[in-house]
Amino acid sequence: MRKASFPFSMMKEVLMRCFYEKGLAFTCVSGCNYCCSCEPGYVFLSQEDLQRLCAFTSMDEERFIRTYCRLVNMGSFSMVSLLEKENYDCIFLTKQGCSVYEARPRQCRTYPFWRSVMENEESWEAEKASCPGIGKGKVYSKTEIDEILRQQTGQEPIIRL
Repeated sequence: MRKASFPFSMMKEVLMRCFYEKGLAFTCVSGCNYCCSCEPGYVFLSQEDLQRLCAFTSMDEERFIRTYCRLVNMGSFSMVSLLEKENYDCIFLTKQGCSVYEARPRQCRTYPFWRSVMENEESWEAEKASCPGIGKGKVYSKTEIDEILRQQTGQEPIIRL
């Protein structure tokens, strides 16, 4: 039996290719709000997020944190996350949608193009089961997706000791 040969130069090219080379389609589906509700989770805020939300709500940082945030214990430090309602909906989710949409945190702005979802095609397909907007609407190019992923780097969450 003859084994198939696969030159190293071709293997490198295959490994360098990503599953979204030709882009991915996504649009928010009106009335869905699944990514903002239903399950417990964290929306960690960066300083930039906090400043944008404070400007939008006309609140100072400490008042905003006391009113709309919780400190999540991470062991030797805590991180600032938005509160959830008892049913796990985001504190800013209303029947009309996000009440701070124009100022929403980067985590919300970049969904579903999160590193954990973009890790591989299987992760993207798994997210598709929860998000009816994946596979529909605008096709984001690889360049656009890479830029969204890059934006997530350097947006360090607020840490409190």
